[in-house]
Amino acid sequence: MSTQSSNPLDPQRVAVNGGQSLRKVPVLPVRDTVLFPRAVLPLTVGRESSIQLIESLGEERTIVVAAQIDPRLDTPKPADLHAVGTLATVHKVVRMPNQSRFVFTEGVERVRLINYTQSEPFMVAEIAPLEEIEPPESVDSEALVRNVISQFQQIVAESPTLSDELRTIAANIEEPARLVDFVASSLPFLTTEDKQRLLEAPGVTERLQKLNQHLAKEIEVQQLRAKIQNEVQDQVQQSQRDYYLREQMKAIQKELGEADEGQREIEELRQKIEAAGMPEDVKKEANKELTRLSRMSPMAADYSLTRNYIEWLAVLPWSKSSGSKIDINKAREILDEDHYELKKVKDRILDYLSVLELKPDMKGPILCFVGPPGVGKTSLGRSIARSLGRKFQRISLGGMHDEAEIRGHRRTYIGALPGQIIQCIRRAETNDPVIMLDEVDKLGRDFRGDPASALLETLDPEQNNTFRDNYLDVPFDLSKVLFICTANMLDTVPLPLQDRMELIPLQGYSEEEKVHIANRYLIPRQIRENGIASDQVEFPEASVRHIIRHYTREAGVRKLEQVIGTVCRKEARRVVEGRKERLVVTQEVLKDFLGGIQVRVETEVAERVKRAGVAVGLAWTPAGGDILFIEANKMKGKGNFTMTGQIGEVMQESMQAALTWVRSNAASLGLNEEFTKDTDLHIHVPAGAIPKDGPSAGVTMATVLVSLLTDTPVRPLTAMTGEITLSGDVLPVGGIKEKFLAARRAGIDCVILPAENRQNVEEDLTPEMMEGVQVHYARHIEDVLAVALPLLKVQPVLVSAVSDQEKKEAGAQFEKPAAIADDRANQPAAAASRF
Repeated sequence: MSTQSSNPLDPQRVAVNGGQSLRKVPVLPVRDTVLFPRAVLPLTVGRESSIQLIESLGEERTIVVAAQIDPRLDTPKPADLHAVGTLATVHKVVRMPNQSRFVFTEGVERVRLINYTQSEPFMVAEIAPLEEIEPPESVDSEALVRNVISQFQQIVAESPTLSDELRTIAANIEEPARLVDFVASSLPFLTTEDKQRLLEAPGVTERLQKLNQHLAKEIEVQQLRAKIQNEVQDQVQQSQRDYYLREQMKAIQKELGEADEGQREIEELRQKIEAAGMPEDVKKEANKELTRLSRMSPMAADYSLTRNYIEWLAVLPWSKSSGSKIDINKAREILDEDHYELKKVKDRILDYLSVLELKPDMKGPILCFVGPPGVGKTSLGRSIARSLGRKFQRISLGGMHDEAEIRGHRRTYIGALPGQIIQCIRRAETNDPVIMLDEVDKLGRDFRGDPASALLETLDPEQNNTFRDNYLDVPFDLSKVLFICTANMLDTVPLPLQDRMELIPLQGYSEEEKVHIANRYLIPRQIRENGIASDQVEFPEASVRHIIRHYTREAGVRKLEQVIGTVCRKEARRVVEGRKERLVVTQEVLKDFLGGIQVRVETEVAERVKRAGVAVGLAWTPAGGDILFIEANKMKGKGNFTMTGQIGEVMQESMQAALTWVRSNAASLGLNEEFTKDTDLHIHVPAGAIPKDGPSAGVTMATVLVSLLTDTPVRPLTAMTGEITLSGDVLPVGGIKEKFLAARRAGIDCVILPAENRQNVEEDLTPEMMEGVQVHYARHIEDVLAVALPLLKVQPVLVSAVSDQEKKEAGAQFEKPAAIADDRANQPAAAASRF
């Protein structure tokens, strides 16, 4: 600092760089401001260092105004300032009440800050003027200047904040450099960075081009702003116009004594509320919403939402019942007319009607029909509604994931509606319809909720008299509704939901029942639906049985109806082609229409059980009963035991129990007690792609092992089922009817069942079903072997005649809870096939 004079504000000339003259001038840092040459700019000076700088000015009153790089800094350093600033003259300083200074400055020229020679108490820098590169006189330069002037004038004309005098001043400036500085200092939309780049640009042409780009962008923004403003103004004017016209129309209608459209709607809704027969609390809520609606403008956003809500409340049948007189005999006739057999279901409906006649205010039962596909669960619901004289509504629950489908959406959501239950009530127009919840076992569950849990309130007679839909948010009485659910299996139905329903199993049909159903219902319906006359086609009973045995394999009759429909369509084609002769459906006709037979069960069973180590087991599936073959084989080895066929843990344990019993009784069976020492055993259950589980194949496993190890084939056309214990006892199993019918369909003539399932046989199977099939009961595995392996000469434990006391014990044992009594048909395992 020794080179400085005693007064740093006195400009000095210092020889540097070979004679170039530099001036030392105090530097005033400013925020968000750029001073251009020949522009007057008022500045507010508040920093202590800046105030000292202003107070220290001498007669020269020359400073450099430099913009800060970061305007947030309160005490900037030399490195925090731009390298190019403006040399300015201070014309006037005004003291403000808050001790700050108001300084009027005028820019002189662009300068570059070369070196800072002082930083305290304020900054002083050596500066050098920036040489201005004037544009050459050319047509391009003239066009650029005129374009800048024209665009600037256009911006001033459209801007509400810029004075119109600026247009005249800009037009009178002849020097391009001065024009750029004037326009740049007058534009409020330029950022500090944009202005600083214009200040630092050395060439006037370059500055003109940059300024031209900024002006063109601002014109585009102004045009877009004007367009938006015009659109908004048009909308406002239209709204005001509509409002004025509406008010005038109201005044005219008032003078004429006519009510407006809105008032008529309010009055209509009020009359509907009065006629709906709502409970007092619901009526109070409806009138409250109606009063709120009457105060709304029809243009309000909530007007239509509130109106829809009131309409929903007004149209629901709060007190309207079907009112039909109960006729037990007529109801029985309708049920018998529509469905064959199903005695348990029909008795339950007639019992309900009888109680309803004695106690009209009774709560509706919650029934659940459980059975394989095609046995008539859904159509039975329609017949029940017809027999009761009530409206029928059906809700398909298959694949439903959102619990709002049951309870409805809250009114806060766009497009909200009541749930399916309330919508069915509205469509039925009575408060006691028959509502069928179809496929309740196929409900989904995800992040939107659990519909099965939402059904807990709906299907609870103790709660559904105050069912509260999310949309209505008022209680509705569902206790008079007869809910009927259907399911193929109960594995996926939560236990609390099962507990609320009265489970009624619908088991598969026997061949005799299918023949009756086909002749009475299916054939007439398919003849009618395919447009042919009843005398043009004849289905003999032998042909119907042939279709049932060799073209279908199901517990229900859906596939049977499809095959009959195919035959009727073939006959319709014959009629259209001109062949009018009557068609008698014979086996040859069926082969011509349907192709070769598709089920060869009798031959299959007889062929596969010829060798030792193969037996037929009985399985329960969601589609009814079925037979499964169980095969065993042996080979030299080290005593390994292999089990295959995609079987579950319970079935594997049954195999282990069967093997343990065979090993422990090897001597009585005529086997070497160490037969597993050098022999590997392998049990396989074919149809390996189908999951299988359950304990009821235990006796079949034991029979297969004994047959294999003694090289004794199993009696032909024999099937069996039952759970085995380590001591050789045979325990009861479920699904007896389905399994027995599956055995009969497969051509089995001998069935071995647990003795304690005798009661199920007597209750569920008719003599017609059992005709041609011998049923043997077993308490111990020796009883099974005595029937299945007659060549082995095993002494049976169970005598052929079962006493009444044993029957009672068998019945009591079978009625044990599901957790003890194994796999009842209404408690199946989660698998495709269940033994």
